[in-house]
Amino acid sequence: MTSLYDEVQTPTDGVPTRRVTMTVNGEKRTVDVEPRLLLAHLLRQGMQLTGTHVGCDTTSCGACTVLFDGRPVKSCTMLAVQADGHDVETVEGMSSASELHPVQEGFKQEHGLQCGYCTPGMMLTSKALLERNPDPSEDDIRWALSGNLCRCTGYQNIVKSVLWAAEKMRAERGEDA
Repeated sequence: MTSLYDEVQTPTDGVPTRRVTMTVNGEKRTVDVEPRLLLAHLLRQGMQLTGTHVGCDTTSCGACTVLFDGRPVKSCTMLAVQADGHDVETVEGMSSASELHPVQEGFKQEHGLQCGYCTPGMMLTSKALLERNPDPSEDDIRWALSGNLCRCTGYQNIVKSVLWAAEKMRAERGEDA
């Protein structure tokens, strides 16, 4: 079991904690958290999964997007206790030790990132889209990503990245492109 803040072994200020068990990037994790702790903060500070970014704290930008039971959610307004018993995937869980996920490859090949701040949320949202729609149109991609803001690009290369990934994933499954 991991404590959220190792230097605080037992809360002395009377703040209650709750034990939460979730699967994060395929690994079962148990942590003690304050009921008010946001999932984004647990992932970043408690689990050192810093690919989950916090940009707005209002669900407006999508930088904090993670996959929650396979669906994109904005972790900046979700409590960590709500993840008890669920699967959470962050950008760190997308690739293996030796191979990028096709979405990550697509962002590399098609120059779908600039500063990188929005990229983890964009990639996870794109992954979820391609799992439910393996042959999306540009409009499908733009709609899926409409909750993720990028302040650096015009989105065209991001859309091209997702189309690239979709084509690669279909080819890997032996489907016609």
